[in-house]
Amino acid sequence: MKTLFALLGMLLLSMPLRAAPDLAPQLSALLREEGLDGAVWTTLAAEGAAGVSDARSGAPMRVDQRVHVGSVAKTVLATGILRLVSERRLSLDTRVSSLLPGLEFVNPWEASDPLLVRHLLDHSAGLDDARFWQVFSMERRPDMPLADAFPRGAGLLRVRHRPGSRFSYSNMGYTLLGMIVETVTGQRYERYLDAALLRPLGMHDSSFAFVSQEHDARLAMGHFEDSVGQAAQPVALRPAAQFITTTADMGRFARFLMSDGSLGGKPFIAPALLRRMGEPAGTDAARAGLRAGYGLGLRAEDHHGVLAKCHGGSTVGFRAKLCLFPATRQAFFMAVNTDSETADYRRIDALLVRTLGLGGEAPAPGLTGSVDVRPWEGFYIPSPSRFESMRFLDTVFNFMRVSARGPLLRLQPFQSPAQELSHVSDGLFRAPGKLLPSHALLTSREGARVITTGTQSYEKVSLMWLAYGWCGVAAGLLGLAAIMALGLGRIARRRMAARDPLLPPFAGALALLLPLPFFYRQSLLQLGDLTLASGLLAVVTAMLPLAMLLGLWRVWRSASGRHAESLAMLAVLHLSLVLAAWDLLPLRLWS
Repeated sequence: MKTLFALLGMLLLSMPLRAAPDLAPQLSALLREEGLDGAVWTTLAAEGAAGVSDARSGAPMRVDQRVHVGSVAKTVLATGILRLVSERRLSLDTRVSSLLPGLEFVNPWEASDPLLVRHLLDHSAGLDDARFWQVFSMERRPDMPLADAFPRGAGLLRVRHRPGSRFSYSNMGYTLLGMIVETVTGQRYERYLDAALLRPLGMHDSSFAFVSQEHDARLAMGHFEDSVGQAAQPVALRPAAQFITTTADMGRFARFLMSDGSLGGKPFIAPALLRRMGEPAGTDAARAGLRAGYGLGLRAEDHHGVLAKCHGGSTVGFRAKLCLFPATRQAFFMAVNTDSETADYRRIDALLVRTLGLGGEAPAPGLTGSVDVRPWEGFYIPSPSRFESMRFLDTVFNFMRVSARGPLLRLQPFQSPAQELSHVSDGLFRAPGKLLPSHALLTSREGARVITTGTQSYEKVSLMWLAYGWCGVAAGLLGLAAIMALGLGRIARRRMAARDPLLPPFAGALALLLPLPFFYRQSLLQLGDLTLASGLLAVVTAMLPLAMLLGLWRVWRSASGRHAESLAMLAVLHLSLVLAAWDLLPLRLWS
């Protein structure tokens, strides 16, 4: 009898799905409206395809087409880690430093809060997300050792907040999980997970190994905007984003994640661990009562009037998303073979949610009274920034102003529309369209005031400190513009002499344009490589403050009293020094 049940279970996981004719026309229309090339999807009850698999040939997308899924790979990798935990070959509370002693971690909280495996799985380790060269490169090999992504002396593994306290998405963190799989199993992570996870799940059309369109005719071609084709490229952080699959395989995977964790009547992954996926725990936001967040490879989402456990992904030429609805035992997976910066992929999500008959739930009732939010009024910046190398730009341009508006809490981000949150319970607020609290007000263990969504924290800062950054950037940019305008005017009037104090600053500012034609001619995927364009960019940005100093020295020597020019040079010099202090000057994209 057990054998019979085992065979039935494997049959359910491996059986093909029927086509979904009703959804195809709607999705085809969406693809055309958003400028996307093709898509495959499954709702477990049905699957389908629309558009083209390769814009150059016009070949139609097929239901059995293989696709890259980007960061959806993290959910599958996390499941592999949970398999090792279920086998007691690994613990979620194992120190990462003990598993990877060859790497250089800098954790100021090591004595009280060491970095654990669970922190990597939950994106709460405090690590940087990625550097340009780890993502945008055409020099990586598919068989390069994972440790090459963390060269000694580069300082990439610095913990930026107390481990476990805040969410901070990290592709580096999931690459470390791939290295942990290799340490525990003694095998390349791709080989082990393909054999020990994917095969038992019946996912025979899926693999963690690198596969390109050149070697697999079933693999759809990736595209950028305007249907520009782009073949797959290896990346340094491949455990975090390298995975190919089909809709049928992802349907099997989704069913397993919502099961009791057994295969063939035998335990495969502990059911408690599967239930914990998509359930944030341990962070300050979770302790404050927010259910939104990330847990063990899935993100708890509150979109389109329904609660779900999801993971999205993007990689060269592809976007994908997996969503589970455990309450109704439903799910969907979709992959689009266009990576567009302008398309609204949420429309596809919403269509699939409607197809499942979900959505339209009413929000939980909130409090009728108000809460005193005056202590929380002020300015906030992302803490931590997702990309450490962009922390200065996040500080200056991604700040948020918080104010009270009657009983509502008003959030005004600099680059997006304002939100007015309603009070739900102590310290918890809900954004419009959400079913559950979406924001929490809390005080960190260090005493800082923090507003968090569960997947992004903002820390209160002084307006004076923030204004200093704004003024520095504004003055520096105006100074550059003034130097360019004065220099061009002087050249037009043939009054630019070789000893003119304005000549070195003007030449330094003009040199900033030199790399542009070379960047235009190279591939976007070479942004992180040392090329003629990126080398020139480093040189001209390094020379900029020297050019300003030379101009100021000439003004001082000539005693000509060129006050406007001097002020412009000083403003650019000040901005250069600030950027250098934030490690943005010289601008080295390859490091």
